[in-house]
Amino acid sequence: MDAHTLELLEFDKVRQILAGYASSGLGKELAQQIEPSTDLKSINAEQNLVTEAVWALEMDQAPPLGGLRDVRMLARRAAIGSMLTAEQLLEVAATLGATGDIYRYRTRLSERCQWLIAFLTPIEDLGMMAKMIMGCIDSRGHVLDMASPELGRIRQQLAEVDERVQNQIKRLLRDPELRRILRFPNATVSGDHYVLPVAVNHRHKLQGVVHRTSSTGETVYIEPAGVAHLSAERAVVKGEEDKEIRRILRGLSAEVGHVAKSLCFAIDLMARLDLITAKARFSRAFAMTPPALNTDGRLWLRQARHPLLEHLFRMEVSAGRPGSDVVKQNMMGENEKKQRGEDPGQGEHPGQRPGLRRDVVPIDVHLGVSYNLLIITGPNTGGKTVALKTTGLLCLMAQAGMHIPAGEGSTVPVAHQILADIGDEQSLEQSLSTFSSHMSRIGTILGLADEESLVLLDELGAGTDPTEGAALGRAILDELDGIGCRAMVTTHLGDLKTYAFSNAHAENAAVEFDVETLRPTYHLRIGQFGMSNALKIARRLKLPRELLRRAHRYLRRRQRRSGGLAQLQQAREETEKARAEALRAQHEAERQREEYRQKIAELQKEADEATALREARQRLQANDRVRVPRFDKEGRIVRVDPKRNLAVVSVGLGQWEVPLEEVFPLAVKKD
Repeated sequence: MDAHTLELLEFDKVRQILAGYASSGLGKELAQQIEPSTDLKSINAEQNLVTEAVWALEMDQAPPLGGLRDVRMLARRAAIGSMLTAEQLLEVAATLGATGDIYRYRTRLSERCQWLIAFLTPIEDLGMMAKMIMGCIDSRGHVLDMASPELGRIRQQLAEVDERVQNQIKRLLRDPELRRILRFPNATVSGDHYVLPVAVNHRHKLQGVVHRTSSTGETVYIEPAGVAHLSAERAVVKGEEDKEIRRILRGLSAEVGHVAKSLCFAIDLMARLDLITAKARFSRAFAMTPPALNTDGRLWLRQARHPLLEHLFRMEVSAGRPGSDVVKQNMMGENEKKQRGEDPGQGEHPGQRPGLRRDVVPIDVHLGVSYNLLIITGPNTGGKTVALKTTGLLCLMAQAGMHIPAGEGSTVPVAHQILADIGDEQSLEQSLSTFSSHMSRIGTILGLADEESLVLLDELGAGTDPTEGAALGRAILDELDGIGCRAMVTTHLGDLKTYAFSNAHAENAAVEFDVETLRPTYHLRIGQFGMSNALKIARRLKLPRELLRRAHRYLRRRQRRSGGLAQLQQAREETEKARAEALRAQHEAERQREEYRQKIAELQKEADEATALREARQRLQANDRVRVPRFDKEGRIVRVDPKRNLAVVSVGLGQWEVPLEEVFPLAVKKD
């Protein structure tokens, strides 16, 4: 996918928001790296996984990923024979335990989540290995006595030596002659040695090893000779302990090495699961829906919202402050009219002040059905640019396997390239003007685009003489039409508004403007072209009447020269209304057909299960294990009486006659 387009449409910000919904560092890393795909099969598979993850979250079945760590490098080191430290083994154990959690999580998932179940099936339960490690090492990284009988024996021997050292020290401290030469009446520890604080001028009165001297030089710390002998014995035992601990750690590391391949594979899948769950949380938070994807260029976004703008408004509400004017100008601005449709993801926030909330105005966009070029006109800051950005960004999200903030039934094409030229991108490095920079970018786009591309051009023909800009704009539209790609173009040039009237592959669209409030409404109307509304605005602003009458005369002369433009416009509007109604009817028919297909599939499944159960009952023989719901216990068949349709079942200490329809062979699943 074109890197410049990803930057223009701010796809990286979507990645950042998505990463915030991940549970683990691995999931966050994958979220920051997601890329749109062009493979319809893989995109649909990812969409199915995300949809089922949404269902799982709705059923309060979030995956248990708390123990997931990136220990793949440690596992690979163990696989080649390296010894892991106790702390490293604890990290590995946490992830090994997570595999067991996910294994059990899969078994609890609803049968509705078949894609998720199949996705998680390859993960092995390595929890026993985690229990083995945790049975040898405590949470502080200390190897336990029970890790091996030899270690337990050595620790016992070490304790006995320590006890003898303590007894020797206590005996010395009870000696009155020795107490008189001590600086204070207690022993202390220097390294692994017990030492006594002796005044420097009495150094010769105590035989032993000087381990250190105080900073003032008035005290020397001496290990008595008898204690030094025990310390040497203790050092030997301590060496044996260290050797046994290394043997235990080496053995545990070898066990980790044996499952390293399975563990690394499970980590990769669990990281993917975290990413899928993050997409599902993102979807629920922003009231998103799964789009239908196609390879024939059909685009239909119903009630589409810009996710970054919605996220920004939510952050403003949380912070308790209104949005900036810059955001309103560059994006959509304030919606002072009633929001069309309902958005459960935009509920009131705690502590929200009255009048602070702003909602994103949803738009409907369709392309690639009866026309491939959509020319959007309307006032500045009216929402033209954000209509382009919304369309492009939602297509990128869909191709990245994400749900999109749009209504059910939205359809997105799998574009080989999404190519955009949006915003003021003057190139200082190349000393290009804004117009030259845009022309350079458009030239690149025309060289890359093909019939399976989506092209987004903002303010076509701007930045130069209007007449020449309009002529150049028409030529660019002709080129896009010749390529056969899908394209959305915004412009404020009046001459480009009539392009769709002379090209059957093009259609007009306009962003609404409320002349009463002198504000845009940000609604996108396909089939219309934007009017400047200059005379209406001028009248509300109290310009002189004579001036307005003269302007109207000039306008009528131009309209007479332009011929039946109004009639053409009305015809296009009626055609667009009919087309929109046909699309809605088609969507409803497809929805009903899918519901019917699912119902047929469910009925067929129930019939198959009933047939399998009936055949299993007919095959019942003595000693077959069965379950009888009325007893809520398992039992065994004693005999079957097909004529009376009865079975004698041994349950507990008794035998019971039970109708065959109440007996369920354990080989057959009962709903």
